[in-house]
Amino acid sequence: MMRSDRSAIELDVVPDELTVIGTQNNKMLVKVKQLLKYLGPAFVISVAYIDPGNFATNITGGAKFNYELIWVILFSNMMAIFLQTMSAKLGIATGKNLPEMCAEVFPKSVNWIFWIVAELGAMATDLAEFLGGTLGLYLLFRIPLIYAGLLTGVMTFVIVYMEKYGQRVIEIIITLLITVICTAYTIELFLSKPDWAEVGMHTIVPMLPNNEAVLIAVGMLGATVMPHVIYLHSHLVQYRKSGSSNLDKLQHLKMEKIDIVVAMNIAFIVNAAMVIVSAAVFYKNGIAVGTIEQAHKSLQPLLGAFSSGAFGIALLASGLSSSAVGTMAGQTIMKGFVNLNIPVNIRRLITMSPAMIIIAMGINPMYVLVLSQVALSFILPFPIIQMLYISNRKDLMGELVNGKCTKILGGLIAAIIITLNILLIYLTFF
Repeated sequence: MMRSDRSAIELDVVPDELTVIGTQNNKMLVKVKQLLKYLGPAFVISVAYIDPGNFATNITGGAKFNYELIWVILFSNMMAIFLQTMSAKLGIATGKNLPEMCAEVFPKSVNWIFWIVAELGAMATDLAEFLGGTLGLYLLFRIPLIYAGLLTGVMTFVIVYMEKYGQRVIEIIITLLITVICTAYTIELFLSKPDWAEVGMHTIVPMLPNNEAVLIAVGMLGATVMPHVIYLHSHLVQYRKSGSSNLDKLQHLKMEKIDIVVAMNIAFIVNAAMVIVSAAVFYKNGIAVGTIEQAHKSLQPLLGAFSSGAFGIALLASGLSSSAVGTMAGQTIMKGFVNLNIPVNIRRLITMSPAMIIIAMGINPMYVLVLSQVALSFILPFPIIQMLYISNRKDLMGELVNGKCTKILGGLIAAIIITLNILLIYLTFF
């Protein structure tokens, strides 16, 4: 009888436990589906943090200073997470992107200045990205730079044209290109066999051995925190808008923060991998690397054709994806500040045209890359100050207005970035 009673009790308990487990699994599945619905905008934005400008500065940093500048990547990434969260929050709270909010807040004459500066920034960004894609095609297939540049332009236009089928399509394409970059650098890390103990130490211990290291560190920061994606992120989050109540906005912001943390940390890992591979291969073997092309050529005898091929593929994927993002930012900027009602394809061509003209003229790509980064250093303070000014106003942001700690942290980060960019401009010219 006792055994029979025990079995009866067990039979009563087990279904209840299974019901609880089933309910928990269903809740977890709902949460995962909800998160997946919001993932995407930050992945598009993260492309700007692993663009060809990052290749140039990270490779130089690793080749000249071993693992000593990895911490710069970490600190730059933390600043990027903060700024992108502010941009997303502004877009969610106001229902408009940053250029559109500037059009509401500032006088029209000031907005024309803002528009010119922002458009120059988008063009300078596109310039660097186009050159990266062009160099990727040249290194992989030995296509002459002029034809590689035209092909890059066509491929970029095709990617951004896919936006007509919905933002989700663009997000999938960009995410696939990011996956290519991550895979390529996973291969590079595996082949280069770095000293992981040193990597760990230099990730958390700041070190600047000399003045040249300062220049490269500031360049690494400048290549990481980009002005055009501060404008773009506030636009991309609009497509995930689920309601206008404070609760809806808070939920949206919560999901977008997860999106940002995941995407930005993937970008951090890729950037750190660039420095680590460069240190493990070039610094270890005493090879001075001054250009992306030299890095590609040097990898083949040291790590084999497979490694140099992976590098070229990563550069091409980086150039194409970041060119598309730069072009999208340009069209957002043109429409937002001064409400120029130009057809979207014309806006895209205007943003892309300077890069295509410079490639066609045969100007030294590395020289142009340097000038484009200096231009971005001049432009970066504008979106940061605009964003912080608007997000500090309760009449515009409502319940999502910046708190006291956020205001202090935002002001501090803005001061650091602006000071370092002024330093970069000074060191570049003098």
